Amino acid sequence: MNVPNRQLLDLKAMAFQVSPAPQVITGNRLILELNSAFENLFGYNRDELLGELLLKLYPSRADFKTIGDRSLSWLRHAENGAYSDERFMQHQSGEVFWATANGFTLTPDDPFRLMVWHFERLNRAFRPSVNLTPREREISAHIVNGLTCKEIARKLDISHRTVEVHRGRLMKKLQSKNSAELVSKIIILK
Repeated sequence: MNVPNRQLLDLKAMAFQVSPAPQVITGNRLILELNSAFENLFGYNRDELLGELLLKLYPSRADFKTIGDRSLSWLRHAENGAYSDERFMQHQSGEVFWATANGFTLTPDDPFRLMVWHFERLNRAFRPSVNLTPREREISAHIVNGLTCKEIARKLDISHRTVEVHRGRLMKKLQSKNSAELVSKIIILK
């Protein structure tokens, strides 16, 4: 069967949109196109993401930069133009989740110029080696989502000093030297 070029292009565009695999096309880490499964995975509608940096889907700027540097370095030396890793991503609701990311560059000389990415949520059960109290778990969930001690205190209707004490205990239990390390270790516990 010989399909006219225009009809073939329409079929390819439709296949991309209805694919069950969450996919996004990026240009220099800006979202150029995405499919419905990608909208569902991250909880945004298409118009909220088009033209936005992928940063919008990361838990922090630090993660966006670190993962970007690592993947760019890999892609510059990859013979097949492919990159894959597991990372934390963030849903529109603020929920942070573990995901696998697979990217393919269409411009090997300048890898980020044009890429296709596929993301999948991983439902991994982490077995914490540290036992947290119910209150520490409650406070840690707010810490991960970027709330300050005062904001957490207001939400939980407790003193901000109490939150600071629990945060200090979390730092000690999780052997964290700074806030970024604390957040990373809390996320792994979830």
